[in-house]
Amino acid sequence: MQTSSLIAYAVPVFTFMILCEFIYGYLRKRNNYRLNDTVTSIGLGLMSRYPTLLKFGVQALVYTYIWEQNFHLGILNAYTPFVWVAAFILYDISYYWMHRCSHEIKFLWATHVVHHHGEEFNLSTALRQTSTDFLFKWIFYTPILFLGIPPEIFVTVAGVNLIYQFWVHTEHIGRLGILDYIFVTPSNHRIHHAQNKEYIDANYGGVFILWDRMFGTFIDERSDLKPIYGTSKPLKSWNPLWANLEVWVQIFKDTWRTKKWSDKVKVWTSPPGWRPDDVSEKYPIEKNDLDNFHKYDTKTNLFSKLFGFGQLVFVSIYTQAVLFNPDSISYLDKFLIGFNIMTILVFASLFYENKFFAYYLEFFRALSVVALVYLGNLNFVQEMILGHAIIAGVLSGYAILTRKNENANEAHEAS
Repeated sequence: MQTSSLIAYAVPVFTFMILCEFIYGYLRKRNNYRLNDTVTSIGLGLMSRYPTLLKFGVQALVYTYIWEQNFHLGILNAYTPFVWVAAFILYDISYYWMHRCSHEIKFLWATHVVHHHGEEFNLSTALRQTSTDFLFKWIFYTPILFLGIPPEIFVTVAGVNLIYQFWVHTEHIGRLGILDYIFVTPSNHRIHHAQNKEYIDANYGGVFILWDRMFGTFIDERSDLKPIYGTSKPLKSWNPLWANLEVWVQIFKDTWRTKKWSDKVKVWTSPPGWRPDDVSEKYPIEKNDLDNFHKYDTKTNLFSKLFGFGQLVFVSIYTQAVLFNPDSISYLDKFLIGFNIMTILVFASLFYENKFFAYYLEFFRALSVVALVYLGNLNFVQEMILGHAIIAGVLSGYAILTRKNENANEAHEAS
């Protein structure tokens, strides 16, 4: 059971809305888009679709077993309006608890933190999705399946819930009156993404803010306190792979380094900010000073900007085609496509971090893709992926040669 087909139809709409928000902000002189941040956000969203397509984890197996083996109570197994409404509400309250636990338990935070790294708050931030939530997310939704809700209804309400959350990631919509008391709105969700101590750890709802009001986790937006977005421990990277792994790496390091066995366990189950005393003293972590906060930003040349953006355009178009035709692609090709997409996005992020070795990596990636196509792999829209590999190889080769010529000229002038 997947929401991929529904998301596939939503992606073009998301892209159009992002473009509209950018134009609106630019014309109103309130633009909050940066190319490096936006490329990272959209890239993370595209990359996050591949674990689902590859059926990583046990979610599909568990859900399929519950339904096909009639391992459920059969209470809500009819296709009636009541069941649709009940499924939507039950899914949203399950989302609330999944989301809340993901902020309160460190190993769950590791699967969710990606969504909060962004220090801008715009519609592209909504696409900043994790690639590791398949590990545990299914646990929170399994009780719904035990009630007997049909898979088609479950998948549909899950997709609608996710799509709803897109529009609330904006600074251009203010308070919405009574709607702010019932639904998750931009005003409510801005608080959720803030790292201000007055706002942190609040407003976990997906569609309804009622759950936060019921369970004491609601905080209202203040007119005198602007949210500062991002995580208290800054990522300071555009790398989508590192964004997904950073907290996991920290957990494993702290587990290894601390001496007390009880702390080795607590590292995994504690709130995200907690660390063992012996580890935090010896290996301190830098956190943001909100009184002197500066967004992570990197300046790079025009060639790198355009090359990185071009990589994102290709990944977007190609992934869209994959989402519309998942059943026509072999599992091996899906895996190779997913790995190829990930490496394209990672190397593009390194362009924005001014790490020149990324051009060498991109050059060899392009050669590898050409070789794989020649060997009969990567058969889905083969002409497109081969054409991209050739263009990327030429451009990265040009960057390498140009840089070498520049270095040679600099050395000659110095002598």
